Amino acid sequence: MRRRLTLAIVLLVAGTVLVTSVGSYLLIRHDSLTTSARELSGQAAAISATLTSSPNVTRVGFRRELRLISDAGALTGIDVIALYRDGSIRGRLPAGVTASMLDIPALRAGRQITAHTSSLLVYSTVPTPLTRQTAFLPVLVVTRQVHEPADGLRYFALVGAIGLALAALVATGLSRRFARPLAAAVRATGRIASGDLDATVPVTAHEDPEFARLAEAINTMGATLVRARDQERQFLLSVSHELRTPLTSIRGYADAVIDGATDDPTAAARVIAFEAGRLERLVQDLLDLARLDADRFSLRLETIDGAEVVHQVIEGFRPGMQELGVDLETAPATDRPLWVEADPDRLGQVVANLIENASSFARGRVTVGAGALDGRPAIWVADDGPGIPPDQITQVFLRHVSSDRVRGRRQGSGLGLAIVSELAGAMGASVEAQSPTAGGGGTRMVVWLRASSPRVLMTPSGSADPSFRPEAVAAAGPEALPAAVPPGMPPAMPPGMPPAMPPGMPPGMPPGMPPAMPAAMPPANPAAVPPDGGIDE
Repeated sequence: MRRRLTLAIVLLVAGTVLVTSVGSYLLIRHDSLTTSARELSGQAAAISATLTSSPNVTRVGFRRELRLISDAGALTGIDVIALYRDGSIRGRLPAGVTASMLDIPALRAGRQITAHTSSLLVYSTVPTPLTRQTAFLPVLVVTRQVHEPADGLRYFALVGAIGLALAALVATGLSRRFARPLAAAVRATGRIASGDLDATVPVTAHEDPEFARLAEAINTMGATLVRARDQERQFLLSVSHELRTPLTSIRGYADAVIDGATDDPTAAARVIAFEAGRLERLVQDLLDLARLDADRFSLRLETIDGAEVVHQVIEGFRPGMQELGVDLETAPATDRPLWVEADPDRLGQVVANLIENASSFARGRVTVGAGALDGRPAIWVADDGPGIPPDQITQVFLRHVSSDRVRGRRQGSGLGLAIVSELAGAMGASVEAQSPTAGGGGTRMVVWLRASSPRVLMTPSGSADPSFRPEAVAAAGPEALPAAVPPGMPPAMPPGMPPAMPPGMPPGMPPGMPPAMPAAMPPANPAAVPPDGGIDE
């Protein structure tokens, strides 16, 4: 690289000197010819005027005057030729000028002609009429030789040689300055690629900013790889512990049942089932992360009521939270619909992971809410635990990071919050940890969601009622439905619920009465009316 860089700079300087020299030569040559032609034209006109104003001069005197003028004017040659009316020329032309170079029509018309030859001989022809000579037209021909400016090329060559020498010295220094940090970066990245993650690139105080940033980027990459390696080791230790504990319990109780050493096989089977569930959750977390990494996670983004998702998840967690002695509460704002764009199943998984995480650290209460925070739609889960230390709050969503803030509670594998962060990002949302909360302790996990405008309800006649908004229905009750909906007609069911009057309804059902809802489905809640009212647009 050094040789190529040095050669490139030297060639660049050499090319610059060459182009400058050739350009200067052409400009000087052109300027010399132009200046000489202008001066010679003026001198020839003056000589012609002098000869014309001396009508009584003899031939011998005329020749003597021409020699004096030639010596005084530093002329190469000066002669007078005779131009006859038939266009013929008689007389001696100065050396370097031929009859073919003369513009006969222009001379007969009385015009002065100035030009030059390829040998840099400038000549000027001037018609010079004399009163005593009428048989022909005397024509004054004056020449001057312009010196070739090539003599100055020697100076250009000398300056070019000095420039090339300086360029070679500068190029050598620059190549070393550029190649040294690059070589150090190559050595460090090679060591990192071979497994030595502690390799770094030294950064000097007077390093160029670009190379300094390159070195810092490589050093940061190495530090990140070291941190990832340490997290992977911690993850393996955590997963090994998570696997060993339930497997030990499963094997112990299974052996006890086989050997008949337990008096209550049902209780032993219940413990085995519980530990198997722990294993299943751990394996499912690992599979979810693997799918997210491979971009194979299916998402179905649509307009949903985030508050309804929160209510459904909370109901599933109540029995387990009661066994832990933790109160599971909902924030007051959760009673109103929260229309957001998300995948209902994945959003439910996010809320479930946050509640499960909060239950591991809460002292006695976990609060879940859905509504507007700082003017943005959000879902949050807060606990009254000890909070998160400031040096750990930025790491809680990293993989394989676990905490032992509370003694006596189970310690997870550090994947739950990582899955929350990945799922939120996949849905175009974000997640944030806030700690401490009001009261000097506690933690609040906030999922910032994308708002979705509720759509207008379509009346049975097929027309849109722009005055309808789900928020108004939630606040005023079923009587706030549009007047186009007949009395007694039930409000629209949430997405996924069967139509109000499905085919094959049981006989004897009163007209206008909806069929019984499935046992697993919660009762219709006017506050959960979806934005499209359950009627296809």
